[in-house]
Amino acid sequence: MQVSGKVLVVTGGGAGIGRETVLELVRRGARVAAVDMNEAGIAETIALAGENGAQISSHVVNIADRKAVAALPEAVIAAHGQVDALVNVAGIIHKFKRVNDLDFTEIERVIDVNLWGPINLVKTFLPIFLTRPEAHIANVSSMGGYAPVPGQTIYGATKAGVRLLTEGLHSELQGTSVGVTTIFPGAISTNISVNSGVVTADEAKKMAEGAGPKFKMTSPVVAGQMIADGIEKKSYHVFIGSDARLMDRLIRLMPERAAALIYKQMASLLG
Repeated sequence: MQVSGKVLVVTGGGAGIGRETVLELVRRGARVAAVDMNEAGIAETIALAGENGAQISSHVVNIADRKAVAALPEAVIAAHGQVDALVNVAGIIHKFKRVNDLDFTEIERVIDVNLWGPINLVKTFLPIFLTRPEAHIANVSSMGGYAPVPGQTIYGATKAGVRLLTEGLHSELQGTSVGVTTIFPGAISTNISVNSGVVTADEAKKMAEGAGPKFKMTSPVVAGQMIADGIEKKSYHVFIGSDARLMDRLIRLMPERAAALIYKQMASLLG
């Protein structure tokens, strides 16, 4: 689906990958409904878009709130006259802790945002998309959705759920006007730890400067470009970053050894 002239809903549009996806889409001539809980974050995204900011509408919505999501199509259509695609980017991590050490409140919060959020949005927008000449759904899973990351097991479980949700939709929507893409980012240089409420900005800075594990990060700008490319090409899968591509191969060829390699890299974060 060529995005020029189309209207796309992008969740997480106030920061990180979501912001860069919004900016890339409007550069390509799309109009975007940017969805986020952080109104100031959306405003900053619009400001960064410069003259393209007029193509972006702001929607402050908690995607875990089904009633709030149900009201979103009307707001998007009021702003743009139509809606053609959904890009589920919004997601959070939890504290780097073993499942045994996580409380249920934090577990439920991650499940609500990462899994129920995309389900809420897909269920809300899909009936509209099926009436459009052409439409698309792109859901952001994660490298952690196919490769186990110790200390982020619940996060990984939600992202594995997003993967199967999206691949299942792809199968169910064969023969319709709706394309479906699953996105797998590896390590991306965003502030997800801070935005998830896991650490403060000062704590994140200390971690970055400390002796913890160091990874080659992919820029969120590149991630936004690859997501837009994936939508336009109707890609089945999009792997963002050499780490995501490499781990996809390793986890299929030698899953236990790949898991052990990840554990070795991440063990210092578990204490």
